[in-house]
Amino acid sequence: MTQQKISQADCRAMDASDPLAALRDQFSLPEGVIYLDGNSLGAAPKTALARATEVITEEWATGLIRSWNTAGWFDLPRRLGNKLARLVGGKDNEVVVTDTTSTNLFKVMAAALRQQKQDAPTRRVVVSERNNFPTDLYITQGLIELLASLGDASYELRLVDGPQELAAALTDEVAVVLLTHVNYQTGYMFDMAETTRMAHGKGVLTVWDLCHSAGAVPVDLNGADADYAVGCTYKFLNGGPGSPAFIWVNPKYQESFWQPLSRWWGHARPFAMEPQYDPHAGIKRYLCGTQAITSLALVECGLDTFAKTDMQQLRTKSLALTSLFIELVKQECAEFPLTLNTPMDTKYRGSQVGFEHPDGFAVVQALIERGVIPDYREPRIMRFGFTPLYITYEDVWNAVAVLKDILQSKSWDQPKFKQRGTVT
Repeated sequence: MTQQKISQADCRAMDASDPLAALRDQFSLPEGVIYLDGNSLGAAPKTALARATEVITEEWATGLIRSWNTAGWFDLPRRLGNKLARLVGGKDNEVVVTDTTSTNLFKVMAAALRQQKQDAPTRRVVVSERNNFPTDLYITQGLIELLASLGDASYELRLVDGPQELAAALTDEVAVVLLTHVNYQTGYMFDMAETTRMAHGKGVLTVWDLCHSAGAVPVDLNGADADYAVGCTYKFLNGGPGSPAFIWVNPKYQESFWQPLSRWWGHARPFAMEPQYDPHAGIKRYLCGTQAITSLALVECGLDTFAKTDMQQLRTKSLALTSLFIELVKQECAEFPLTLNTPMDTKYRGSQVGFEHPDGFAVVQALIERGVIPDYREPRIMRFGFTPLYITYEDVWNAVAVLKDILQSKSWDQPKFKQRGTVT
């Protein structure tokens, strides 16, 4: 029996019945652009400009130093953390928004290795995926090299080639498994609860990178009994370019949490200016130095859009968008050398779709010139991110139509589309 083809009218009908359709109006999106790169940088909430103006012209220019108290600047990392916590299965006073993902990952990796050194001193191996986001691997390599330079050369990073190799890699030498919940290349999503149970059954601590999860898929850190988690706010959380990251530590470790970046904002009495470090009780001990207030303030604009929906509604639409895209590419572009590298099983799919193409970089540049904006990642991967807050089903139809036209006409095969800039 021949399957009925999907039409543009079908996509419009899906938009007409979409309960989240009104949320698109919360964002500033350029006319004529289909933005499929929210998994790299989220769109700007319309409230961001007014909030930035308020911070600069009132809180900074007028309030000056007084705004640390009068405008609530000092408590902003914790207050935003409480808003973000509900999106990742955390509770009040379990998350702070602060620093960068890299810095926060260094904190939790150092803490996890120290914890295992105390509890299980023979465990000296960190396991991760070979195609984990490179920063995660670099931070781990740097920490291991630092420990070696201080006289402890026994730590090792071991890489597996995919989730299917993970179970066998969790030997009695392993201290920590470091995983990105949704893989940045493939969009593969780990079953966090099952993976954590498996790791704990082997005596291994878990560190989760939520950069491609937070705001895109339901996450339940407490329900999974995860150990540590970090993530960014500038992708699906729409906090703005380079906006501060976040950190979560299992409540059972909160009062014993240690990390080497012991700086004054994490001190129990920062303005006592004491020479000896005494960590703050609870979540504030995760902080380091003076916070980036303007960027933090804009994070709140992105987080506030989530108050108008819930993660299960977003997940339902996300899967509908990604499934529609996959089916339309299959329907309209089957004759071209496109290889899907994202799971068909929705249980293991994040909110992005990747297709490999021999000239993927050039095809992406041609798409961008036509107003469809995905991004490119080595090797040969065209990444398409689907943010349910502002992507429509007709956007998906139109994006595939442009992709088909570019592939049919070979308009991508021009020198201007093969010249690489710094960012891809």
